[in-house]
Amino acid sequence: MNKVTFKLENGEKIPDHFHITEIGLVSKNFIDCGGKIRTESLINFQLWNANDLEHRLKPSKLLNIIKLSERKLEIEDLEVEVEYQADTIGKYGLKFENNNFILTNKKTDCLAKDNCGIPKEQIPFNKPCSAENSDCC
Repeated sequence: MNKVTFKLENGEKIPDHFHITEIGLVSKNFIDCGGKIRTESLINFQLWNANDLEHRLKPSKLLNIIKLSERKLEIEDLEVEVEYQADTIGKYGLKFENNNFILTNKKTDCLAKDNCGIPKEQIPFNKPCSAENSDCC
């Protein structure tokens, strides 16, 4: 592979002149709607486009950026989340397929479904737990 390519799940290609503006280790401490305290950590990758249409990130440069981040931030093997600017900053999962990095759609979810009081067959598939669709939040 001599080229780094990112695409959205719908097939739309991220312009070749993207930059990686940051790689971060993100930790989140929170309480879910069932009252359970949770923590999660992930690696955040931020993609950005500028007007420098000739910019191209080579695979070797990307690998060097990742290695530097792993070393300096003491990054473990964690889930990767990609931020990319569309109408607003979008957060995506990441998979590799057919020599392309694919930004996968992420969904919100209720982490305390067993405390919501909603029978499993009535919980909407891939819909967030919210005041409109449950009484758990």
